Amino acid sequence: MTRIGVLGAGGRMGRAIVAAITADPSLTLAGAVERAGHPCIGERLGHGLTICTNASALAVASDVLIDFTTPAALAANLDAACSGHAAIVIGTTGLERAHIAAIDRAAGDIAVLPTVNTSIGIAVLAGLVAAAAAQLADWDIEILDLHHRDKRDAPSGTTLLLGEAAARGRGTTLSAVRAGARTAAARTVGSIGFAALRGGSAAGDHMVLFAGDGERIELHHRAESRDIFAAGAVRAAAWLVRKKPGRYAMRDVIG
Repeated sequence: MTRIGVLGAGGRMGRAIVAAITADPSLTLAGAVERAGHPCIGERLGHGLTICTNASALAVASDVLIDFTTPAALAANLDAACSGHAAIVIGTTGLERAHIAAIDRAAGDIAVLPTVNTSIGIAVLAGLVAAAAAQLADWDIEILDLHHRDKRDAPSGTTLLLGEAAARGRGTTLSAVRAGARTAAARTVGSIGFAALRGGSAAGDHMVLFAGDGERIELHHRAESRDIFAAGAVRAAAWLVRKKPGRYAMRDVIG
């Protein structure tokens, strides 16, 4: 059976991932880790496991790790994965250039799958967006997201992921076609615009609007539960096991 270790097990996502692993008879929870000083250290998980702080030991005991921690912990988690020859799925957000460079280096030794969203539905949506953008080259694109009131980044990482998919479909990069701040001026042909809404407890709604002359296409994804992200992360981890060293994406998981 596939042995999966969980980094960041004390958070909401970490706990959901632990539950998803233990509910699947084809998977084994290898262990779980949290930062030193976290109140959940020592918490029993069953089967003789407790939440600990030793990521290196967990990597040795695992076929694959799932990391939902913080950007500050990423370098050490990648080192642990490489030392233990464990693949790793990274769902940590807020990564900067130095973190991306560290991921690229680790991908020379192990299989790495970094993503801002582990939802299978979002992975499918990104593929649909890329295909539609390629076919509708002269249509305007607007991408909107709605998240809970406490979400700090706007637009969200998932919204930017969808923008990158649209740009990829048109054979360019998002940085080359991203629309600037809204002004009274008309929009630039071929640009990709963004809008962000924040309020309530919304887990995450995304809409990609393709607007042509006299017609529109709207592609929606609505997250009804955060459990979908845990399920997607576990599916990605099971898929990543025994893959060759390299960098992978959720679109690879769904084929």
